[in-house]
Amino acid sequence: MTDVPLLAPIVGIRLTQSSRWARARSVPALIAAIAMGCVGPVSHVAAAERGGAGSPDRAVTVAKTKQMCFADTIQVAGVVIARDEILVRPEKEGLKVSQILVEPGETVSSAQVLARLTQDGTQSGGGATTITAPAAGVVNAVSTVIGATVSARAEPLFRIARQGEMELLADTPVNSLTRLAPDQPAKIEIIGAGELTGKVRLVSSMINPTTQLGSVRLSIGASQKLRAGAFGRAIVEVTRRCGSSVPFSAVSYEREGTVVQVVRDNQIESRRVTVGLIAGEEVEVREGLSDGDVVVARAGAFVRDGDRVRPVIASGPSATR
Repeated sequence: MTDVPLLAPIVGIRLTQSSRWARARSVPALIAAIAMGCVGPVSHVAAAERGGAGSPDRAVTVAKTKQMCFADTIQVAGVVIARDEILVRPEKEGLKVSQILVEPGETVSSAQVLARLTQDGTQSGGGATTITAPAAGVVNAVSTVIGATVSARAEPLFRIARQGEMELLADTPVNSLTRLAPDQPAKIEIIGAGELTGKVRLVSSMINPTTQLGSVRLSIGASQKLRAGAFGRAIVEVTRRCGSSVPFSAVSYEREGTVVQVVRDNQIESRRVTVGLIAGEEVEVREGLSDGDVVVARAGAFVRDGDRVRPVIASGPSATR
């Protein structure tokens, strides 16, 4: 039988064929000693290979809490309408349109002639009259043609947006409607017009009993790119708060509550916190931390309270992933 090198280097013994009886008795005892942790070199090597949680040389990526502002927002969607729409109708009945002088999208001034009407539909006919703009604005729609007979009880001949001002009419659930209020700022994106700034102008006090939705009107202003009926979306800023923040990846959601792991004097300390709004990869911490506190950048990093670590500051967002 050849030498047994497995355990011999550990205890500094060379076993040969002449010591078969001694080896047979010593190997079980040596295994028992290793299992009980009595052999110093073995336990030392194992601890070094494990790089255990209690090792002060264990590197852990950390991040410092910082001041950041968070916005609580509500998203709504709807269509563009005139803020103040003027409906233009004829004063006389039975006349016919002989001439239309404006087109949809055209800007008009107050008292500008929009159309001419006559008794027989020709410019030479008797009883000629004109239709003028009651106020300056943008023509949103023309709903007549040359030769048509007009009536004050029919569809308006022209629809004009006073001063060209438009707004977004949107519907939103009742729980969101209660959080909206006039003058709240909004970012509004309209198809064909891009992103515009606006604000809440009016919040409806009524709810549709069928859909359980309420309407909200957001002022957009005047722009030649805006068209009545265009679809749009808006993000309304309800509130804005500034305070401490940590990476979202540092937060652990447990049965007892929301927890982050703080590093103090190179030791791990779990701390319960109250979180709030989220912006990108950062989360608002309303209670439990102070500015400058150092936290483990990734929750569940296999460290426990009391473990000694070597903190390494995260160099960027990718360091917490």
